[in-house]
Amino acid sequence: MNIHASNLASEVTEEDLRKEFREYGTVSYVNIVKDRQSKSSAGFGFIGMEERVEAEAAITGMSGKNLKGKSIVVIEARTRTLS
Repeated sequence: MNIHASNLASEVTEEDLRKEFREYGTVSYVNIVKDRQSKSSAGFGFIGMEERVEAEAAITGMSGKNLKGKSIVVIEARTRTLS
């Protein structure tokens, strides 16, 4: 299941997210989106978890959690369709 995390502080690293989400189950990937020009965090990222039940627990447990001074928003990532 793909998870979208937003309102991330610029100091949050992929390893920070991996560590936090690992408390709920196996994390298959973490990707923080970066601005193409400045290479700094765009304030959101994606986390992949294999098991749906673990991902749902992570969404519930991580939503609103304070991470490096900001309350993060965590939802199921929507599938993007190309037109």
